[in-house]
Amino acid sequence: MSPAKPDWSPNPRQLSLLEEVRTRGAVSVERLASRLNVTMQTVRRDVQRLAEAGLLQRFHGGVSLPPTPPSASAWKERQAVKAEAKARIARSVVAAIPAGSTLMLGNGTTLVAVAQELLKKTGLTVITHNLLAASVLAEHPDCKLHVAGGLLRHRDSALEGDSTVAFMKQFKVDIAIISAMGIEADGSLRDLDRRETPVAQALIGQARETWLAVDVSKFNQTALASAATLSQVKRVFTEGLPPAPFPLMLHEADIALTIAP
Repeated sequence: MSPAKPDWSPNPRQLSLLEEVRTRGAVSVERLASRLNVTMQTVRRDVQRLAEAGLLQRFHGGVSLPPTPPSASAWKERQAVKAEAKARIARSVVAAIPAGSTLMLGNGTTLVAVAQELLKKTGLTVITHNLLAASVLAEHPDCKLHVAGGLLRHRDSALEGDSTVAFMKQFKVDIAIISAMGIEADGSLRDLDRRETPVAQALIGQARETWLAVDVSKFNQTALASAATLSQVKRVFTEGLPPAPFPLMLHEADIALTIAP
């Protein structure tokens, strides 16, 4: 099918499809066919056209709305949001790190706050693909800092790609500290960008245990990509009691919950 022309507009069925995706956030092709009472082949043709027009984003087996690419200014705004809560979480995380630990530090504004707090901790080794965190830790006189290579993602100064994953897999560390854009009720840790998933899994796979540091607003938040699951996490650090069903879920999974004072 040729790319959608500038004067193309969706037909009524395609508008209904768009509304279904807007309502649910992400929908399988099978569910769309059932809801619209058409064949899956028809849905795939509509999805193809809508994706070419930039109105949808496809993933394996379904579709979602296209993410709005965050700008550098949006990243700075995220750093400012809940800055006090993130600082509390960071203090709580760093207080729990044993002396002389080896760490992998993931991506996100909360983990930049963790890097700031790590300046007070001595005798550490840190591996990261988070250039903002690395720039903070570069000022640490007693921290062995390893920074991954890879393709620079300008919106948040993180590195990504096969070379980033390969670099991480050279190491085995005591603790991987990760964050998430959202945590859904099924226990999935969500991210804006699917390209972050292989790096997150590399961090988890190379660590003896994984800690999750998120502000409480991230619980029950959705995002496009599944980066990991709560079942892969040993400890969760946040600044308030998470909403249901998370306290029970964490307890049943024997995941330690630390609420920052």
